[in-house]
Amino acid sequence: MLDISIAYNRYKFLGYEFLTWLWFLIQEDPGEIRKADPELLSLDIGNRIVLENRIGDASEVITIKGDDAGFEEGILALKKGAVVTEMNLLYKSGDYEWRFTLKGDGLTMSSLKTPDTGKVETKDDLEGAVLEKIYLREKTVNLTDSLFGQFIRLRISREWDKIMVSSIRQWIHSND
Repeated sequence: MLDISIAYNRYKFLGYEFLTWLWFLIQEDPGEIRKADPELLSLDIGNRIVLENRIGDASEVITIKGDDAGFEEGILALKKGAVVTEMNLLYKSGDYEWRFTLKGDGLTMSSLKTPDTGKVETKDDLEGAVLEKIYLREKTVNLTDSLFGQFIRLRISREWDKIMVSSIRQWIHSND
C-alpha cells in the first residue's frame, strides 16, 4: 500500500492540471462548465491566480492579483511550462454570487464568501439561517466536486491525449 505522503506528492499534479483545464474552459468553453451545475449563470476567474514554474530544483511563482488584472502574464507563464496552483473564482447561480479560492495541491477551498442570508430576528430564525448558510457553502463544494469528476473522466479517457492536450496548447499559444 502506498504511503499517504508519497501518494500525495505523486498525484498532486492532477490538481494543477485541473485548475489549468478549468481556466481553459472558462475562457474557451463555458458551456462545458454548465454540465456541472444546470443553474450556473457563470464561472469566472476572480481577482487572483497563482502559477508555478519548476525549472530543475528552482521554482518560480507568479501571482496575478487585482479586480481588473489582465492574465497575459499568466498565459506567458503557461507558455514557459508553468501550471496553475491557485485560482480565485467567481461563481454565479440564480440570483446568488460566491467567491472562493481553489488550491490545486489538495483541492482545498479558502476565502469562501457566500451570498448574504436573511436577517436573524428571532431565536427561531437562527436554525433556518444556519441551514441556509450550510446549503450555500455546499453549493461551491458540489460544483467543485462535479467539475473535478468531469475532469477526471476526461483525464483518463483517450480524448485527453488526442484532443484536449492539443486544444489547451492551441489556446495557450493563440493568446499572443
